[in-house]
Amino acid sequence: MKGIGHYKDQLHSSGLKDSDLATMIDRFAGAIDEYGSQYIEEMRGIASAVNTDLAAILLLNARTEILKLARRREKGQEDFIQSDGCTGVFVMPGATRDDVFIHAQNWDWKAECAETAVVLKIKRDDGPDIITFTEAGGLARTGFNSAGISISGNYLETERDYRELGVPLAIIRRKVLEQDQLALSMQAVYATRKSASNNMMIGHAHGIAIDFECAPDETFLVHPQDGVLVHANHFQSPIALSKLLDKGVANMPDSLYRDLRVRQLLQPHIGAVTIDTVKTALSDTFETPYSVCRPPRRSPLSNNQSATVAMIVMVPGTGEMEVALLPALGAHFWKYSLDMQISPIERPPQVQTNAA
Repeated sequence: MKGIGHYKDQLHSSGLKDSDLATMIDRFAGAIDEYGSQYIEEMRGIASAVNTDLAAILLLNARTEILKLARRREKGQEDFIQSDGCTGVFVMPGATRDDVFIHAQNWDWKAECAETAVVLKIKRDDGPDIITFTEAGGLARTGFNSAGISISGNYLETERDYRELGVPLAIIRRKVLEQDQLALSMQAVYATRKSASNNMMIGHAHGIAIDFECAPDETFLVHPQDGVLVHANHFQSPIALSKLLDKGVANMPDSLYRDLRVRQLLQPHIGAVTIDTVKTALSDTFETPYSVCRPPRRSPLSNNQSATVAMIVMVPGTGEMEVALLPALGAHFWKYSLDMQISPIERPPQVQTNAA
């Protein structure tokens, strides 16, 4: 698989020995197996299907953690690594023209990953079906399930990262999408110990959406304002900022205005926002190439081309997902759908008052 080779080459170029990589993978395999052995079995099946070994698929599903740990082993290089810089959006039903919940994201990463990205549909007998945009071989990234629960993620970085072993982010996201109850999806994010910080945006088709700013051992909540929430790659929670050192901004200073730009572009349309409104906002080119929608550019931290690899726009209530690869080069959207089984909102029984 091309994606596996790409990450192995990057790890070798950082000076990581094969024996050290194998040790890292084994440690994460243990954490995943303890969290849910079914994930190991699924990865084993993927490995068999593409004629590779389990370790390669484990690498894909823990690549954020392993790439960062490998770079931290290089003396003086701990804080310098290209990261998944993403911009995520919630638009609540009351802020949209059609009274629907919209959940969208720009995924900024290595441009070559556009060649290995897939939209994966998972038909399940023991829970809701899933549709997720991810890298080939990955169990989940950005997506929603047939119960109307959606998730996207953004890179964050703090001084607490990688002090202890935790569950890889891709596995947590998959756990979120396997739930038929929103509370259980939120529990998977809130209660699962992680190796590193991350921002996870969880929503529901009926109009509940919460942003979880996660440190490895603590989680902070951010809520939509005026029907909109936009999150890039820096902490927004005042409580989080009072307790943590936000280290990600040094590598991604454009994060400080990406969320502001998208919010500014959506604000005039509150009450009439559509999918096209969100696409336009996420296509913003202010300060390009350090923009919301990033054309391929050479990363100052590596020899890789960094870009907005994909724009993903989801309407869980109607089972719609649209994806454009490398949208800064001309956005062509592919449309996908999932058969939905969303429970209706239960109305409280009317209280009857008897006249005296």
